[in-house]
Amino acid sequence: MLNSALLSSQSFLFDELLSNWSLYGINQEQGFSYESMTHDWTKNSVGRIRLLTQCRQLYTFSHACQIKNTPKWQTTLTPLFDFITSHYFLDERWIFSLNDDLSVKDKQSDAYALAFVLLAFSHYYQVTKDDRALQYMKKTHLFLLENMQAESGGFYEAHPVDTNQIRRQNPHMHLLEGYIAAFNTTQDSDYKDTIKSLLSLSIQHFYHKDTKTLREFFSSDWHLHPDTGNQVEPGHHFEWVWLLYQANKILPNSDYTELAQQLWLTATRHGFANNGGIYNQIDGNNYQPIDREKRVWPITEYLKAITVIPIGKEEKIDHLEKALDFTQQHYFLKNGRWNEYLNEDNTPKDFPLPGTSSYHIFLGLTEVVAWAKANNGFQDYA
Repeated sequence: MLNSALLSSQSFLFDELLSNWSLYGINQEQGFSYESMTHDWTKNSVGRIRLLTQCRQLYTFSHACQIKNTPKWQTTLTPLFDFITSHYFLDERWIFSLNDDLSVKDKQSDAYALAFVLLAFSHYYQVTKDDRALQYMKKTHLFLLENMQAESGGFYEAHPVDTNQIRRQNPHMHLLEGYIAAFNTTQDSDYKDTIKSLLSLSIQHFYHKDTKTLREFFSSDWHLHPDTGNQVEPGHHFEWVWLLYQANKILPNSDYTELAQQLWLTATRHGFANNGGIYNQIDGNNYQPIDREKRVWPITEYLKAITVIPIGKEEKIDHLEKALDFTQQHYFLKNGRWNEYLNEDNTPKDFPLPGTSSYHIFLGLTEVVAWAKANNGFQDYA
């Protein structure tokens, strides 16, 4: 049952979603990705084109080319990379967004987006061996250290820096992801040092020991934010589970895997709705749902977490089968489209296709495929 579910999931991902995005979601003349698409695969203009979206698309197609040799996808990589570097890297730093006419919209340098520069350029380099990617990665790293590092630990949300801004765990989680990819690509010890500091930050500040939850919002000195410090996202628990196990391959430490296992327990106990799916948000103090809607990415992060968490094979397969079944029933649609949000009763919300979400869908499914090939005799549909 698992292998048949993976065959159909692979077909959805490679033959439909990625094929249609490469055909309709990439501007063929200038090489950039559209920010959003409608369900009939036409451009959905939203008034901005973010660096984040471009990097997530570059990552997804670069990683996809490492799995499936598709010449059409490979031809999109360098034009997309060139668009990113020529339009978003201004005055030796990355800007946040462009207008729909490709003029500059927001000149802030955003830590969350910089994380995806590291991730995307790492995978782009693995496919193309374009040394420019390594140079931009090093510039990004140095800019973060020299301009966005906070004395209290971690990085500020944006540059120019506002020292009173709300601090979030989410950009740091993705910076960890980006630095893991950067280190795995280059073996550069500078990236390894930053991985270690981000892991220490997660244990010291993000993890709330009393409730065994991962918190989201903090004041400038890392105390829980008075208004939003109770908010918890189960999807981020699962995302951290997978990342902690990836980091543990680089810096083996039982503290990291023990944290991952505790985050898994909390999220699986309190993050699931009785009718299936994963809540967007719960209260970390009493574990009750705050946001009962169910976006697509938490369940794809759950898929990734299942592949690394140390449970028995049969239990792992059971978790994977149920999650894939729910995903195929409620999220994946014909022709590579998907439901971005479900209501509490699992009916879909009317919402376009964000250019950032295929990254989550891609990585969730390909991690399960890789696990099934190694552990369950799965043979690739291609």
